[in-house]
Amino acid sequence: MTKIVVISDTHISGSGPKIPERLVEELKSADLCIHAGDFVGKHAVAEIERYAKLVGVKGNMDGDDITFPRKTVITVEGVKIGVIHGQGSPRALPEYSARQFGGEKDLRIVIFGHSHHPFNETRGGVVLFNPGSPTDTMYTDVNSFGIIEIDQGKVLSCRLITL
Repeated sequence: MTKIVVISDTHISGSGPKIPERLVEELKSADLCIHAGDFVGKHAVAEIERYAKLVGVKGNMDGDDITFPRKTVITVEGVKIGVIHGQGSPRALPEYSARQFGGEKDLRIVIFGHSHHPFNETRGGVVLFNPGSPTDTMYTDVNSFGIIEIDQGKVLSCRLITL
């Protein structure tokens, strides 16, 4: 079984917020961390990489020092996962994010961020998953992150964790 910790919109600069202890504990036991953009600074990347292997995408608030692609597709235990930061209205964000992977065959999960608002819904057989933000409450009143568990080609769970 593979445990993936999913985060987005950390907005951590060198002097900004820190990764919450509960999230650090989950990262320590994760096989992989997926970050859906808006790290804001390389400090956030380094901090996460202290605890887990990291796959990420660049968000709208990330500068040139963040060198991840704007979107990516990875395969974990046979499950294809699309990752994008997203843009635009929070209400249209799930559909927008899914459309960015429209030509991708057999995609099972689309991870996105941008709104800071957690979202977990299956549409047309694809899980649309926004972990929210573990550190910033702009646009939402809750801090959160996600955990996805995959085993032998099956998505066992996609959970949102509220801090």
